[in-house]
Amino acid sequence: MESDTALSTRVLRFVNSSAVGVRQKITNLQQAIAYLGTKQIRNLALTVSVSDLFRREQCIGLYRRRELWRHMVAVAVCARMMGRELRLKAGPDDVFLAGLLHDIGIILEDQYVHTQFFAVIRMLDRDHSLPSREREVLGFDHARLGDAVCRRWQFPEMICDVVRYHHNSNRCQSEHRQAVQCIDVANTICTLQGMPSVGLELVSFCPTSLADLSLTKQRVLQFAEQLDEELQTNAELLRL
Repeated sequence: MESDTALSTRVLRFVNSSAVGVRQKITNLQQAIAYLGTKQIRNLALTVSVSDLFRREQCIGLYRRRELWRHMVAVAVCARMMGRELRLKAGPDDVFLAGLLHDIGIILEDQYVHTQFFAVIRMLDRDHSLPSREREVLGFDHARLGDAVCRRWQFPEMICDVVRYHHNSNRCQSEHRQAVQCIDVANTICTLQGMPSVGLELVSFCPTSLADLSLTKQRVLQFAEQLDEELQTNAELLRL
């Protein structure tokens, strides 16, 4: 990070933002790591790296790259908030990173099979899920693609499971099932709060995830209300 001036500058800008609330300005990475810890610094560095993929705006119908980025950040923030309050086995920092990367397969489709991705977006309607349209056009969906790439990059198993099963968390039978369910619920909350991944609200709550996490309708509504405040506090993430 020290060899990358732009990355260091953006991380330090976030560390000194209202989201962190330090009393005295932090001026170097050593101070930032001492204050935040290596996991939060890792998450910030990866957030910056992923955000660079969205520098060039692209619009296809209702799909906007910047809105996808907003969705991914919102899911990460929501999942961290939920993970902290539900006291999940996976720590809040790890859940944040999994939430940030859950739709990495959409980024890859947009970047590397753009013509086919364009066709997928044009076909979207409220009667068909995004994965079903992807499989129809591409022969695979963004969850399977993202999982394959994350495993190739040797990402932690928990992140790979989240990426693969965030649209069908009831199929995940690994030790990371709770984290997957948390991201599933966070993804739905953010979508229904007006922050969908591809411009349309194409997801719904999984009853099994809600039951396993002991989430009542009232608790979900509370998380949705808290999300607005959390996003305001973490607004700097959207500008990294």
